[in-house]
Amino acid sequence: MHLSGSITALATPFTASSDLVGELDLQAWDRLLQSQIDAGTEGVVVAGSTGEANALGDDEYETLLRRAVALVAGRIPVLAGTGLPNTAKTIALTRRAAACGADAALVVTPAYVRPTQDGLIAHYRAVADDGALPVVLYNVPGRTGCDLFPTTVAELASHPRIVAIKEARTEPGRMTELLALRSPAFAVLSGDDPTAARAMLAGADGLISVSSNALPAAMRRLCDLARGGRRAEAEALDAQLQPIFDFMGIEPNPIPVKAILARQGYGRGLRLPLTDLSAAHTSTADAIAARIAGIERAFAMPADRIAHAG
Repeated sequence: MHLSGSITALATPFTASSDLVGELDLQAWDRLLQSQIDAGTEGVVVAGSTGEANALGDDEYETLLRRAVALVAGRIPVLAGTGLPNTAKTIALTRRAAACGADAALVVTPAYVRPTQDGLIAHYRAVADDGALPVVLYNVPGRTGCDLFPTTVAELASHPRIVAIKEARTEPGRMTELLALRSPAFAVLSGDDPTAARAMLAGADGLISVSSNALPAAMRRLCDLARGGRRAEAEALDAQLQPIFDFMGIEPNPIPVKAILARQGYGRGLRLPLTDLSAAHTSTADAIAARIAGIERAFAMPADRIAHAG
């Protein structure tokens, strides 16, 4: 498996609820997945942090993953979020994801417990050895309190079942260190929409994106341009998208993206302790949704291009 291009970290649609703990909106889930396929998205993540994984019950997790696998039908990779703060629990969830048909596991560094780098090496090797799926490392220290150093990644990248890293740190120097580890067996993926074009122009294989939930066609185009070395066009499109990326960070993820998805008809609400977008940002959300609609019309992918994409 070699992951590349535009990969969407899917949000989980819920039905409207007065207490913000609505049920899964499975019709919206299916439509969201189909919209990604139609736009040329090259992979999806189910039940990552954008998907509110920590708010999902065990049965809900399996339902979402099995439906995604069935709808995608092998056309693009389906990654399952399986990272937990404990190694044995991470292995168990990774095995469940494998049984549901996932193609790979996105394994975030153990949150809150703050292991040493040696602990991270042991953790990831154990998950790769026993979890029954290829592993994508995921480093997002702003959420986890744990940083996966490039020297540690270098030790893990040689493992035959560790196939990629999603790096959410934004410093150019961090990406430069990781890009030196790229190989046909190990991909380097950006995990930060605002700096993804820069990373791909420098050689990153692709992006696992939040924004592509709402503008999948434009994000596919951005990845194509940047990975193809078309710098001027990539930077021009990136500049056009930056106000959208800014909005996606106006409140904690996935609050802003779910506000846009609700305006697009893909479910409503979040689960506590996440709450709906603040009223102060309503007019901004309306303007961003309108901006996205115009951009997506411009970059909609014809059916024949989808069939031959990648």
